[in-house]
Amino acid sequence: MNDLLGLPQEQSIFDTRTRDDIYSEIRETYVSTKLPWVIGYSGGKDSTTVVQLVWYALSTIPREQLTVPIYIIASDTLVETPVIVDHLNDTLRKMNEAAEREGLPFYAHKVSPQVTDTFWVNLIGRGYPAPNQRFRWCTERMKIQPANRFIMETAAKYGEVVMVLGGRKSESASRAQVMTSKHGKITGSRLGRHHILSRAYVYTPIADFSTDDVWTYLLQVPSPWGGNNRDLAAMYRTANSGECPLVVDTTTPSCGNSRFGCWTCTVVTRDKSMEAMIDNGEEWMLPLLEFRDWLAETQDPAKKHLYREYKRRTGEVLVEAKTANGQRLRGLKAIDQYVDETDESITDAKLIRGPYRLDFCKQLLSRLLTTQNQVRTEGPDPNVELITEPEIHEIRRLWRTERQDWGDSVPGIYQSATGRTLDWLQDDIGAFTTQEYRVLNDLCSEFDVPTDLVARLMEQERQMQGMQRRAGIMSRIDSVLGEEWRDELTIRHQYQLPLLSETDETEPE
Repeated sequence: MNDLLGLPQEQSIFDTRTRDDIYSEIRETYVSTKLPWVIGYSGGKDSTTVVQLVWYALSTIPREQLTVPIYIIASDTLVETPVIVDHLNDTLRKMNEAAEREGLPFYAHKVSPQVTDTFWVNLIGRGYPAPNQRFRWCTERMKIQPANRFIMETAAKYGEVVMVLGGRKSESASRAQVMTSKHGKITGSRLGRHHILSRAYVYTPIADFSTDDVWTYLLQVPSPWGGNNRDLAAMYRTANSGECPLVVDTTTPSCGNSRFGCWTCTVVTRDKSMEAMIDNGEEWMLPLLEFRDWLAETQDPAKKHLYREYKRRTGEVLVEAKTANGQRLRGLKAIDQYVDETDESITDAKLIRGPYRLDFCKQLLSRLLTTQNQVRTEGPDPNVELITEPEIHEIRRLWRTERQDWGDSVPGIYQSATGRTLDWLQDDIGAFTTQEYRVLNDLCSEFDVPTDLVARLMEQERQMQGMQRRAGIMSRIDSVLGEEWRDELTIRHQYQLPLLSETDETEPE
């Protein structure tokens, strides 16, 4: 199979162990632990091999000895490539049906991020910039937290849990180093302690498998739940792809340059997987690739000022500069203090830009909904959801309460892009309108006061309206007043920043 996929040959585990040896090891491990197992399943070759090995191994145990459940969890970030989502949903359904039919304690389902942590709520709602190598905010929220939440809930119910993962030493040198380290290993056991989750053990049954071993096993041994492993191999060839593992901590390797994973991923320069799928007949995915490439363009340093605020979400303006002797200064307060104490000027000052502007977030939402319409029309699934209704409602809430969207833009954008309306939540307290914002802007301009400052203060008061306890209102007001309210041009002049410089950079918040 490596020859088919263009991969180098590796030493085979089957030179030293038989298939029955591996099944026997798995059975002994399951019976000896007497703990529930949680198998991380991504739909790819490695995790499919793990589930299949465990399934066949445990299916020969007398049913009365299968006393603890085996959970198969798949992480759905809600922005997975639609082809992979279909494959995942179909496989999980078949697993559950086969387990019930055979009387096996396998339970397969997906775990997803909470609505406040999804990709679109963070990107469009809060304005988080598209992820990159320096600020990969998506992995923690969309993969690690949902998986760990399920694992810890299971551990709380049973006391402890065994995580069964598809990691292999031959994946990379760094992966081999982690897996061969003695840290966390339990003497005389095939298990190791998880280095973060205190009530979880880790078991990696295919740690010594080569890539060829994985494909040899899958193509020689039929799927016990009725899947077709040759279809899986064909999908790999079609997508020219690797896979995204179930990510449970920051040491788990994330998706590489060629992988099954999120169609929105901008960490990679090009989405070779989606490009290959389109070239191999999935032309309906072209709007997804175009949206992804458009999103990636916002990372161009020369264009960041077109899309991004000059302030952070905290209200801070972050400037980095150097002193005459080469000392690095970070933040306006540090710069002000240095200049006051030394009476020296600063050099090489640069602005670290913040989240996407609200007007650009509106463009993002509109184009995403338009892309969804195209994929529904041209693709195989007329009901595919690129963004869910709960996410749209959460974006609306964030825009209204945190981003001064007095015009309540989301319903209009949704209506214009889809031709439909949703059951929008009505605010009993009442919200400000576009007309009121215009009046406020005229008044603030007359008295040279930032309009958004007053709008933020009014929103804090509105949110506290009707509450019996108003003890927090003063701290809210102090927080708003403590933000930076000078405009970008003023700050650029004061701190010797070039106007709309191409050297502006972005860092994690």
